[in-house]
Amino acid sequence: MKKPELLAPAGNLEKLKMALIYGADAVYMSGKAFGLRAFSDNFEQEELKQGIDFAHRLGKKTYITINIFPHNDDLTDLPDYIKSVAAMGADGIIVSDLGVFRIARQVAPALPIHISTQANSTNWSTVEFWQELGASRVVLARELSLADIRLIREKVDLDLEAFVHGAMCMSYSGRCLISNYLTGRDANRGECAQPCRWKYHLMEESRPGVYLPVLEDERGTYIFNSKDLCLLNHLPELIESGLNSFKIEGRMKSVHYVATVVKVYREAIDSYVSSPANFHVKQDWLEELQKVSHREYTTGFYFNKTSEQDQIYTSSSYIQSHDFVGLVKDYNPATGMAVIEQRNNMKVGEEIEIMQPGQETFIQSINAMFDADGTPIEVAPHPQQIVTMPVSKPVVPYAMLRRPERWQGRP
Repeated sequence: MKKPELLAPAGNLEKLKMALIYGADAVYMSGKAFGLRAFSDNFEQEELKQGIDFAHRLGKKTYITINIFPHNDDLTDLPDYIKSVAAMGADGIIVSDLGVFRIARQVAPALPIHISTQANSTNWSTVEFWQELGASRVVLARELSLADIRLIREKVDLDLEAFVHGAMCMSYSGRCLISNYLTGRDANRGECAQPCRWKYHLMEESRPGVYLPVLEDERGTYIFNSKDLCLLNHLPELIESGLNSFKIEGRMKSVHYVATVVKVYREAIDSYVSSPANFHVKQDWLEELQKVSHREYTTGFYFNKTSEQDQIYTSSSYIQSHDFVGLVKDYNPATGMAVIEQRNNMKVGEEIEIMQPGQETFIQSINAMFDADGTPIEVAPHPQQIVTMPVSKPVVPYAMLRRPERWQGRP
C-alpha cells in the first residue's frame, strides 16, 4: 500500500515549521503575489527560500501556489518570479491558468507543475489532458464523489490530490464572482471578502427597503455558509481510492489549527497503513478536531450530493473548545522547567493541556510562573511574553499549550 502524502497549509514561516514538525510530508505556500490567499501573511522572497530549505532539511517538500487567474498586468513580473521559485529549489508550483502553465513551461521547464482545484478538473479526460501537457499532479475539484475519484484513478497514472479537511466554498471549485460584484475584491486574484459568510435577507421589488428574513430567525440568515470538510472517519476509503496526496485547507488559519489537524491526520494515516485490519478512528482524534477553530463538519460531495444539511443558517462564526495560550521554546530536563512564549493570557492556577509532535497530549496545572528575570508572577498578560514554568513531563520545542475556553469565562 502506498502511503498518501499529507499536505498542509503554510500561511507564513512559523506555520510552515509547525506543519512539518507535527507530521506533514509537504506544505503549500505563496509569495506576496500570484496566490489565492492575498490576505494571508504569505512569504517574502527570502522567507520562501528559508521555508524551502527548512523543509528539505527534514526530507520534506514545498509547493508554491501561483493559482490566480491573472489579467494582463499580472503577467509582467510572472516569468521572473517563476524562475526565482525554481532556483530556490521548490518541489513544484500549483497553477490554475493555461497562460501561467505555458509561461512556467517556457521559463522553468524542469519545475513540476500541479493543477489547482480552481481549474475545475471534474473528469478523467480533463486530468488526462493536463497530463499530456506535462502536469505532474492534478488537484481534483471539490465537487467530486469518491466514486468519481476512483474512476479517474483507474483512467490516469499521474498524481491525484484532493482536499480532506477544511473550509468549503459555496461556488464551483472556488470560481466565485460574488466578492468582486459586492466589494470590488476579486476572489480569482486572491482577494475574496468571503460574502458567502454574510447574513442575507430578501427584498421584494414593490416594497424597497423592507427586508424579509429568508428564515424566521432573529440572528439573520446565512444562506451561502457551508460547513467545513472533515473526512477523518473515512480515511480507509480515501487511502484505498488511490489518491496520492491528502490536502488540508487553511493558509489563513492559526498555528494551533495547523499543528492540531496535521497531527491528527498524521497519526490516523500511519495507523491505517501499519495495520489496515485493526484500524479504527480514535475518539481522541475526533475530540482534537473540535478543539481548533472550525465550523460544523460535513463530508461534502464525497458520498452524496450536498443538501441543506451541509449549510449553516444561524451563524457565520467559528467554534472551538480550546484556546492556544503558549508555545514551548526550550526545556531543561535537569530542572523540569520549560521556557514558554505566551500567545494568550495565562494565570497561575489554571489547568492546561500540552500537545507536542509525535506524543500524547497531557494535562498540566500551572503551579508557578517566572518572568524573564526569574521573578515569580501570577499572570502572563503581554503578547509573546517569555516565561518559565515547571512541567510534569518532558516537553520539546514547538509543543503547544492550550486551555479550555471556560477559563476565559465563556460557557
